[in-house]
Amino acid sequence: MIFNRYEISLTLRVVLLFASLSVAAYCLVAQQGVWLFFMAWVLFGQVLNFIQFINKTNTELAQFIEAVHYRDFSLQFSEKNAPISVRQLRKAFNQINTTFKQLSSEKEEQYQYLQSILELVDTGILSYNQAGEVGWMNESFKRMLHVPYMKTIGGLEKRDAQVFEVIQTLQSGEHRLVKIQDKQVLLAKTTFLNQAQTTHLIAFQNVHAAIEDTESQAYQKLLRVMTHEIMNSVAPIASLAETLQIRMETCFAQLTHDDTTLKQTAEDVLEGMRVVKKRSENLLKFADTYRQLAKVSITNFQTFLVCDLFETVEILLEQKFEQQGIELEVVLKDWQLSLSGDIVLLEQVLINLLLNAIDAVQHAAQPQIKLVAYQNTEKATVIEVTDNGMGMSEALIDKIFVPFFTSKPHGSGIGLSLSKQIMALHKGNITVHSVEGQGTLFRLIF
Repeated sequence: MIFNRYEISLTLRVVLLFASLSVAAYCLVAQQGVWLFFMAWVLFGQVLNFIQFINKTNTELAQFIEAVHYRDFSLQFSEKNAPISVRQLRKAFNQINTTFKQLSSEKEEQYQYLQSILELVDTGILSYNQAGEVGWMNESFKRMLHVPYMKTIGGLEKRDAQVFEVIQTLQSGEHRLVKIQDKQVLLAKTTFLNQAQTTHLIAFQNVHAAIEDTESQAYQKLLRVMTHEIMNSVAPIASLAETLQIRMETCFAQLTHDDTTLKQTAEDVLEGMRVVKKRSENLLKFADTYRQLAKVSITNFQTFLVCDLFETVEILLEQKFEQQGIELEVVLKDWQLSLSGDIVLLEQVLINLLLNAIDAVQHAAQPQIKLVAYQNTEKATVIEVTDNGMGMSEALIDKIFVPFFTSKPHGSGIGLSLSKQIMALHKGNITVHSVEGQGTLFRLIF
């Protein structure tokens, strides 16, 4: 219907233009100057109107294309009072605009949805182009590397040179394990084309807890198997040694003073039996101790003040500090700072760390140990034990939490392993930072 009206309007204009040309030609032949001048103005108006009528569609088409180019889908063309020639075109433009606006809104909603998901995940995500310009990084990445803003990945070099080097050498599809802030982090990289530009996407997954949990379970299984086998093998030996010792003592009492050689031999055998019995009993105690390590569990979960924990530990070790002339500094700004857990187990953790610190500072000129508690930026309670002792090497740090391992002449290798297990039971973490010749810092994070 609209198209027919457009044809009628176009035909009418052509007919009127033809009629005006005919009248003007007659006036020219009849030498009617006044009428000819009048018809010339009429023809000018008709031609101008005809050009506007034809160009109206082209003008609005140009406006529509420009709006699409600049993604301005708010433009609306009036249909109600529009000329018949462009009414259908305007209706089509408005429909296309509405469709584009709906698609753009859906795309923005999807982008916001995906961005919200990526902000919530614990995995850090970093994207950058071939020139090293950072396109996007989520909150987990910022927290993990303590980077509030980064324009290029070159900014990582000052923060963590090792991580920057790994990123530079990491290939697409490759995985690499690195240590960031004393935590094991798995890096995975993928590369794709985005608007004809190469984009690199790297995921930083914190696998520290998973690795520690796997190690802890493996150690516990090993402890259970070893203690079971040791106790099963040694218990009969200890029992047999005790029986032989009793019999030898009975036989030894019946010997006369004249059997000197036999008596000496019996004494040697009897002494050997005593040694076997004693070593077997010690080995059984040793195995039983590690069996208890594998069975440690929280029995009394409660909320308590950190100051009470510090006070108890300080009283228990006060005599040791005084005997060795060690200065203990306790720093606790918030006396209402509290913890939730088994206070008995956490006391054991602090005692283990302080005893290690006492051993570490025994050769220091001015032995000092600092005990600090505070709440970090992530609202987690942190307890630190710092000493100015001999420190540890990187190789030693990697082994100190392994059960049975000890660097002390008379150590059992159970203290730090037990402490780590207790922290795991409290959903916490224990980290260590040490510099040889300067001291060591143990940090408990709850």
